[in-house]
Amino acid sequence: MKIADNTLKAVFNYAISQLDKEYPENEVRSMISVALRHFFNYDAAFLSMNPNIRFTESELLKFVFLVKELRTGRPLQYVLGECEFYGLSFSVNEDVLIPRQETEELVDLIIKDQKNAENLTILDIGCGSGCIGLALSRFLKKAQVHSSDVSEKALIIAKQNADKNNVQLNLIHDDILKPDHSKYPSKIDIIVSNPPYVRLSEKEEMHRNVVDYEPHTALFVNDENALVFYDAIADFGKLHFKKGAYLYFEINEKKSEEISVLLSGKGFSEIKVIKDLNGKDRIVRAKYI
Repeated sequence: MKIADNTLKAVFNYAISQLDKEYPENEVRSMISVALRHFFNYDAAFLSMNPNIRFTESELLKFVFLVKELRTGRPLQYVLGECEFYGLSFSVNEDVLIPRQETEELVDLIIKDQKNAENLTILDIGCGSGCIGLALSRFLKKAQVHSSDVSEKALIIAKQNADKNNVQLNLIHDDILKPDHSKYPSKIDIIVSNPPYVRLSEKEEMHRNVVDYEPHTALFVNDENALVFYDAIADFGKLHFKKGAYLYFEINEKKSEEISVLLSGKGFSEIKVIKDLNGKDRIVRAKYI
């Protein structure tokens, strides 16, 4: 099927008609708007002032290919090869998770909490694309940020994103479940992590654009040991934390109480569960004394 004509309206109508079984109309419109910005740097303000804009045949083919890929369930960010996170542009592919709004909220909390701190040493565990560490390094300018991941492919993407955003990031290849402590700073002020936390039993509730394309090792944990990463990271922190250091976790909304109990049992204090913009328990902050 071809796009009816070369108008902006036809492009939107084509995408909506082709993707109606995958996404609601408002989501399709949002994706096409993102693509317009990606392909041509057309933002909402430009489009509102130029509603009668027309495209060439080669430009229309970009949308035909885009829609064809989206019909397979492949996420828009992977099709475009990039996404925005906390005002920065990140390269992404199937080797890393797509950064999400909830993780932006985690970064925003840390920046607000630590904006007046100096000479911070921060460790992001399970860094994926590097989005957390890079945003913290950009906006907490006096911080030294280290980011670790078990996936060498993810670290390649994180390095590309560090170069792309002209941000310094110290990358560490390691498995936090079997850490080589010599690779890390001996004294750390902040550890942040968005570890795998979706239980395998929850997989059926998720859209196929996540389950079929995003890396399962960065998403899922066994139901029987759902807190394995939180447990390991808390123990790791106790060996590397300075006194008064902070631990920040993104969490499964259904596990906030269990994670709080786990941290309390390991000697952490001032444990606070913070809700995301959708009202779900999403972040846990704790202090090491």
